[in-house]
Amino acid sequence: MSTGPGADSAPGHIPTTTRAPDTAAEHPKNSMFSSLKIRNYRLFATGQVVSNTGTWMQRIAQDWLVLSLTGSASAVGITIALQFLPMLLFGLYGGVLADRLPKRPLLLCTQAAMGLTGIALAVLTLAGHVQVWHVYLAAFTLGLVTVVDNPARQTFVSEMVGKDQVANAVSLNSANFQSARLVGPAIAGVLITAVGSGWAFLLNGLSFAAPIVGLLLMRTHELHRAEVQPRAKGQLREGLHYVAGRPELIWPIVLVGFIGTFGFNFPIWLSAFVSKVFHGDAGTYGLFNTLIAAGSLAGALLAARRGLSRLRLLVAAAVLFSVLLLVTAFAPGFWLFAALLVPIGVFGLTVNVTANSSVQMATDPEMRGRVMALFMMVFTGGTPIGAPLVGWVTDTYGARIGMACGGAASLAASVAIAVALARVGNLRLSVNRHGITFVPSPRGREMVTAA
Repeated sequence: MSTGPGADSAPGHIPTTTRAPDTAAEHPKNSMFSSLKIRNYRLFATGQVVSNTGTWMQRIAQDWLVLSLTGSASAVGITIALQFLPMLLFGLYGGVLADRLPKRPLLLCTQAAMGLTGIALAVLTLAGHVQVWHVYLAAFTLGLVTVVDNPARQTFVSEMVGKDQVANAVSLNSANFQSARLVGPAIAGVLITAVGSGWAFLLNGLSFAAPIVGLLLMRTHELHRAEVQPRAKGQLREGLHYVAGRPELIWPIVLVGFIGTFGFNFPIWLSAFVSKVFHGDAGTYGLFNTLIAAGSLAGALLAARRGLSRLRLLVAAAVLFSVLLLVTAFAPGFWLFAALLVPIGVFGLTVNVTANSSVQMATDPEMRGRVMALFMMVFTGGTPIGAPLVGWVTDTYGARIGMACGGAASLAASVAIAVALARVGNLRLSVNRHGITFVPSPRGREMVTAA
C-alpha cells in the first residue's frame, strides 16, 4: 500500500507542500530559506554553490572551445548530446543504484570523479594538445558519472531536510545553481579572453573539493535515511509500472521531456547569435548566459517562497516560456534580445522546479531514486535527440529560425498537454476577470485542486 506523499490524492492531483512539524498555524507562512536552518543542508548548499560555479565556468569554456575549434553550432550540439546521451541510455539504471546504495558515500565517489574529469581536460588544454574529440570524450565521461550522481543528489535532498521541506529545498537547490550561473559565465568570459579555456576547466575540477568536504562534515545521525532497497529482479520494471499508474507523475514528466528536448538548447542558440548575428566574443556569450541566470534565480526564489506545485502553474509557465522563445528569436536589436533572456530564465526555471518538486512529493521514498532517474532521463535524455537537430537547423537556416523552431515545438507540446489534461479531468476553458483558466465540468470536480 502506498504511504508516500500524494498516496491518497485523487487522479491528476499534484500535492502541495506539507506543513512543517513545528508550526500549529492552520495556514503557515512559507519561509523562503527555511531549509537552510538545517545544518546538513547548509553544508550541502555551500559546497554545491562552489562546484556549480565551476560547472558553469566549464560549460561556457567548453562550448566556446568547441566553437573555436570547429566554427560549427552543430559541433556544439554534438558536445551537448554526448554529455546527455548516457542519461538517455542508462538513466533508469542509475536510479536503481541510487535506491540500492547509501546516498552520501555514493555522492562522495561521483563528485570526486567529476572533479577529475575537469582536471584532465584542463591538462590537455593548457598543454596545447586539446582536440575536439577530447572535449567529446570528456563530455561523454561526465555524462556517465551524472547517470548515478543526478538521482542520488536529487533524492539525498529529502534525506537531509525531511519530507516537510522537500519543495523548499528543491527550489533553493535551483536558486543555488542559478546563483552560480550568474557568476560562472562572467568569470569564464574573463578567463577565456585573458588566459584561455584551460584555466576555467582547472578551476572547475578543483571546485569539487567543496562539496566533498561538505559531505564529510555532515552529521550522519541527523539524516532522514530512506530504506536502502535490496538487490532484486524487476526493480527497473517496477519503477516504470509505478509511474505508469500515477497521472500526477506522468504529466509533469512528459511535459518536461518535450521542453528539455526542444526548448533548452541555449548553448547552441546563444553561441550562434553571438558569432553570426551580433558578432560578439566570449564576453558577450557570458553576458547572455548571465542574463538567463538572473531570470532563473528570480524564478527559483519565487518558487521557494511559493512552496506550491500546481499543475496549472506548470502548464502556464511552459506556454509562456515557449512564446518568449518565439518572440526573442526575432528580436531586432541586441539589447531587446538580451532583455528578453531574463523572463525566459524566469519561466524556464519555473517549469523545471515545479515539475521536480511535485514529482518528488508525490513519490514514495522507496521509489524516489527510480522515479527521479526517469524524470532526469526524460528531461535531459532528450537532448541527444534535440541538440543535434536544433544545431543542424541553426547552422542551415540561421540562429533566428533555429530558436524559433525550438519555441514552436515546445509551445505545441505545452498546448497539447494542456488540452489532454483538460479532457482527462473533464475541465473546460473559462475566460473571466482572473484571466484564462480551467474550471471543472460537472464530472470533473476532482481535478479542481490540480488546476
